[in-house]
Amino acid sequence: MPELPEVEVVRSGLERHVVGATIASVEVLHPRPVRRDPHGPEGFATALTGQRIEAVRRRGKYFWLALAGGDALLGHLGMSGQMLLHEPGAPDERHLRVRFGLALPPATVDGTPLPGGRLEMRFVDQRMFGGLAVSAGGAGLPAEIAHIARDPIDPAFDDDDFVRRARRRTSAIKRLLLDQGLVSGVGNIYADESLWRARLHGERPGDRLTGPQLRELLGHVRDVMGQALAQGGTSFDALYVNVNGESGYFDRSLDAYGREGEPCRRCGTPIRRVAFMNRSSFFCPTCQRPPRGRARRAGSV
Repeated sequence: MPELPEVEVVRSGLERHVVGATIASVEVLHPRPVRRDPHGPEGFATALTGQRIEAVRRRGKYFWLALAGGDALLGHLGMSGQMLLHEPGAPDERHLRVRFGLALPPATVDGTPLPGGRLEMRFVDQRMFGGLAVSAGGAGLPAEIAHIARDPIDPAFDDDDFVRRARRRTSAIKRLLLDQGLVSGVGNIYADESLWRARLHGERPGDRLTGPQLRELLGHVRDVMGQALAQGGTSFDALYVNVNGESGYFDRSLDAYGREGEPCRRCGTPIRRVAFMNRSSFFCPTCQRPPRGRARRAGSV
């Protein structure tokens, strides 16, 4: 599933290419990706046609295109969603769900005016857990995602507030990292990587961690995400790509996630994998000791 770095790569790519463009046409090829729009496929297309894109923003794993009229095109990539940019006439992807025809504004190069062009923005989603919707008045921040906390790479993220709230909770620290009301954008992969770097077992309760430990963990979260951003995100198959169709390759740099049975790069102990919320957690049983009283449950994060 795309996590924050992958979504930020997509957001920044869209920002470079579509800001200033006008949505000239909208073609919904399958109704499921717009299922959350209350006006249905036709209303979705009508609300967007003719709108100018003024900005591309993100909160956690959601991104949105802020429109000149004050509304927003809100998107979530789900498990396999992609937002791709193509020249008109490029072959359709097998799982193309929504096509946007964009009219690009005129440009100037070395003082010479150039006419505007055309571009297609395509929402492609194999498994169709992602989706798009028009958010009325949501150009600044869509009401649908206002409850989602800021993410650690957001300049306005409040470290002190995170530490205070985490230390009042008895939940395991990995669950807290995945709590979008506490901190957004941290998914399963980057939680495991950050916990490995901090030498913390995912089952450690928040109220048993010190302020310095939590601040160090936040630092590792930021480092992991920054490195993933620099490398274009994490891809384990062909499902995650950026707007140009290129896969990320941060998976080559992972220290814990997906390395079951391989030696820990710090101590040499084989990395363990355990079930966690219908997914998997990966950790070093030597570097990341389980909390006292839970040794028998060390395999349950």
